[in-house]
Parts: sequence; C-alpha cells; structure tokens
Amino acid sequence: MKNYFQMNWTPAQVNSISNLGLAHIGDGVYELMCRCYLCESGDKTVLKLHKDTVALVKAPSQAKFADKIVPNLTDDELAYYRRGKNAHTHAAPKAASRQEYAKATGLETLFGALYLLGRVERLNELFFMIMKEE
Repeated sequence: MKNYFQMNWTPAQVNSISNLGLAHIGDGVYELMCRCYLCESGDKTVLKLHKDTVALVKAPSQAKFADKIVPNLTDDELAYYRRGKNAHTHAAPKAASRQEYAKATGLETLFGALYLLGRVERLNELFFMIMKEE
C-alpha cells in the first residue's frame, strides 16, 4: 500500500507535475502545517482555530511569508518558487493583488515540491522561519 504521508519522489517525477499541480499539493501541505501549529500553540475554540488558519493561509499573508524565506532558499528551491510565482493563473482572489497571489502560488509550489521530494525536515525549517515572529 502506498503511503501518501511520506512521499519520496525523484526530481524528475516532481518536475513532471504542472506548476499549479505542485501549488495544489503545497496548498494542502502548508494549510495542514498551519493547523497543526495552531492546535499545538494553545487551547482555542474551533471558530478561533478556523479564523487563525484563514489568516495564515490567505494570499497576502503567504506573500509576506514568501518574502521572509526567499533569501534563505537554495538555488533548486528558488527555482520551484519562481516556477509557481510565474505560473499563469487566471484569477486572483478579491482580497489579494496579482503580485501577492503570484508570491503565494510560488510559496505553495515550493512546499508542494519539497513535500513530494520527501524533504520534510526542510519544510519544517522553512515553516519555522515563517512562524518565528508570528
């Protein structure tokens, strides 16, 4: 049986997925990390957990977080980020600018690629950088 919680794809397999496909996976990975982080950080109502999660996963927040980690990315990681940032999306959310949405998509693409590559330790390092001062 395949274990979808521990992926270990080759770079060729990851590169065969579309930019937005990687962002789709990364969106789920990033949101799950946010939910775990918030649950660990204290006793909150379900409503408060939901509101705090939405605040962390909305495009303007992700864009701000992307700006925090980009200087610390390796060349390969930066390539995945740019791949997502430059993806041709058809619409941006009403609450985000096109630039914010592009950066958010870049962040999600990076998280998706790292997850599929099995680079969980690096995902945690980057997530810790994001949450360090939140």
